[in-house]
Amino acid sequence: MKPSQIIHGLHIMKAIIITQPGAPEVLQLQERPVPVIKDDEVLVRVKASGINRPDVAQRKGNYPPPPGASPDTPGLEIAGEITEVGKNVSRYKIGDKVCALVSGGGYAEFCAVPQGQCLPIPDNLSFEETASLPETFFTVWSNVFDRGKLQPGETLLVHGGSSGIGVTAIQMATALGSTVYITAGSDEKCNFCEQLGAAKAINYKTESFAERIKALTNGKGVNVILDMVGGDYTVPNLQSLAEDGRLVLINTMWGKNTDIDLSIVMRKRLTITGSTLRNRDVAFKSAIAKNLEQHVWPLLSSGKIKPVIYKIFPAEDAAAAHQLMESSAHMGKIVISWQ
Repeated sequence: MKPSQIIHGLHIMKAIIITQPGAPEVLQLQERPVPVIKDDEVLVRVKASGINRPDVAQRKGNYPPPPGASPDTPGLEIAGEITEVGKNVSRYKIGDKVCALVSGGGYAEFCAVPQGQCLPIPDNLSFEETASLPETFFTVWSNVFDRGKLQPGETLLVHGGSSGIGVTAIQMATALGSTVYITAGSDEKCNFCEQLGAAKAINYKTESFAERIKALTNGKGVNVILDMVGGDYTVPNLQSLAEDGRLVLINTMWGKNTDIDLSIVMRKRLTITGSTLRNRDVAFKSAIAKNLEQHVWPLLSSGKIKPVIYKIFPAEDAAAAHQLMESSAHMGKIVISWQ
């Protein structure tokens, strides 16, 4: 991949563009102007970009970017090298290697990022490895630990254990002292999750996760559930929670509507919460970054938590990367490389 060029006085870069809503083939590599940074932003020459399900939703026309984000270039996480800093940037300098959570525009050779949403790349990790971290790490910290208030010694159930979110939640919660159970759709994925540290993986296609959780916890249930499924999972989720348990929703892949018996919420004193991250402001995301750097980044540096990459695609094969994401065949993260 050639670096950006100057054409008619403009700095031009390669970017992956959603040419129209549709199938993966609508992703095309095109030329775009290099972003102009604001005073509190840095410009990152992107070496690798992470792929996430919201990117697929945006490509299909179902997840519009927030104001200010690139309207036609997806991508929520990047890793690379800083090439320019705004006048109010105090922490970073040109040449620093960072990964970052962004609101869009991550599938490009250059990306403008608020300095607070950047994190230094640990010395033991590559650009591709660190590009796989921000979206899932920010999401898991914000939802499992901030909203779900998971504590050491408590139990966590994660649906979709072999996804990027699931892999992150297993490692992060286990490393910080909790017991993690997961659901996944095949024995292979279940074994994969147990090797990562899950105490027990439940194949939701062959058994009831609510019955298994009841048996595994001697009838008590789990303290926190991280759910990206929604729909018909809601009732067994509430059945699987312990007293004072917390259900945290981050997606509704099986539907946003459901019927529940609200008396179970009262009897068990349950909390039902959830969030989206993309539309939150810079201050909110920067606060998560500080918590990650304090509590989780040392675990990455020591190797106690490791990025799990399923496959790396060259940038020009972004459509194939999206096809893999939609197939759900992957275990871990999918990344595109600009190197």
